[in-house]
Amino acid sequence: MSARTVVALGLALACLLSAGLVDAQQPIQPRMGDPILGLTPAERARFDTGKVEFNHTLTPAEGLGPIMNDTSCAHCHAQPQAGGSGALKVTRFGKAAVGGNPFDPLANLGGSLLQFQSTTVPPDVCQEVVPPEADVVIHRITTSTLGIGLIEAIADADILAYQNDPPPGVSGIAQMVQPLEDPLGPLRVGRFGWKAQQATVLSFSADASLNEMGLTNRFLGTENTPNGPPGTPPPACDDQASDPEDGPFPSRIDRQTDFERFLSQPPQTPRSGMSGAAVFDAVGCAACHVSTPYVTQTVAEAALSNKTIYPFSDFLLHDMGSLGDGIVQGAGTELEMKTSPLWGLRTRAAIGLLHDGRATGGTPDDNVRAAIAAHDGEAAASRDAFAALSTADQERLLAFTDSLGRLEFDFEGNNNVDATDWFFLEDARYFTGPVPSFNPDSPAAVADFDQDGDFDLKDFGILQRAMTGS
Repeated sequence: MSARTVVALGLALACLLSAGLVDAQQPIQPRMGDPILGLTPAERARFDTGKVEFNHTLTPAEGLGPIMNDTSCAHCHAQPQAGGSGALKVTRFGKAAVGGNPFDPLANLGGSLLQFQSTTVPPDVCQEVVPPEADVVIHRITTSTLGIGLIEAIADADILAYQNDPPPGVSGIAQMVQPLEDPLGPLRVGRFGWKAQQATVLSFSADASLNEMGLTNRFLGTENTPNGPPGTPPPACDDQASDPEDGPFPSRIDRQTDFERFLSQPPQTPRSGMSGAAVFDAVGCAACHVSTPYVTQTVAEAALSNKTIYPFSDFLLHDMGSLGDGIVQGAGTELEMKTSPLWGLRTRAAIGLLHDGRATGGTPDDNVRAAIAAHDGEAAASRDAFAALSTADQERLLAFTDSLGRLEFDFEGNNNVDATDWFFLEDARYFTGPVPSFNPDSPAAVADFDQDGDFDLKDFGILQRAMTGS
């Protein structure tokens, strides 16, 4: 497109703005890793401070170790930005149930979570290993924290409704857990972690800080011991800091929580209308990855209250047959896994899918196909229904899942809108003017901000805002 044409477009856009035909306040979906819209200045300051803490590399003097899996939150939650998911696999182990004896997490031998790094020099002084008694050893990838403040704000009753009145063919169970910050209060529906073992963002932060970084805190004040019961690390494994290592409120875990709680949900583009969404429902994916929205309850922060969100999960535990990981956590048995939210799937599909990341190594579509094929147990019928679809319908469903995590105008799909996207979008096939000429299944729909079937000057005005961040 020539410079003269760009100038002409700019003048035309100015006229539209002055005439009130482009809504300068219409919100653009935040990028993954950005804060949720509508934060107060004080809340935005908490988010920014929390982001610094989330990215901070902990030292032994600050409480790192003596055994851990990494040195900062962001080292694991890194894709596509701090707060996202990751390919890092943590290891869990235990002894399988046999002869009437239940699953044994081998807690007295350091289980069920392996901390594979140590702060000691040399590191093998306190190196934890999988004990020979373990006959169950599995890996898990890092879950995403994007939008988890909104997930926390879902009323327990809205999740329990899927347990109490399930769709045909499934029977999910809510894991009821005690929030660490409210030990005498009511149980809450778990919704975080592969087994829905945490119910609140603060509990999630406190648990991960201890078990992934070795940071004791006001809720979990006992150090992990390499291949031993908690609280008995030998003197050689001293991490130089007295327990609890996390300071008074607002402590590190509180600042981490501020960042996580205020992270925006992943974008979805197009926001509605793709034919693959109907295929997704028809084959039964939505029985667990529910496609109906939640409306968050009223909480302390207005930006998190009464919001309509589409995480695509019932947050319940389901019997997944051969896809179970063999580990027991609370009510989550060997075969049960929590329905993973699908929002933001686009980024995760490029890395690896399922709890152990086994669906990896191909294109994002290949990895989604592999993940579907691995579903079993309660999901077997949906797996088989997908396999029976025509190639065209399978591709429609995959195009829909590819929209989960895609930003408006992001032609490249790199979670950013810049001049390179414009080079694609200036193509005459996309810049069609105010005449409906494509539908949500079209590649051009990524630029149809107002979803009226065209990419015109109104959409172009929003594109300029998206590129400049204004």
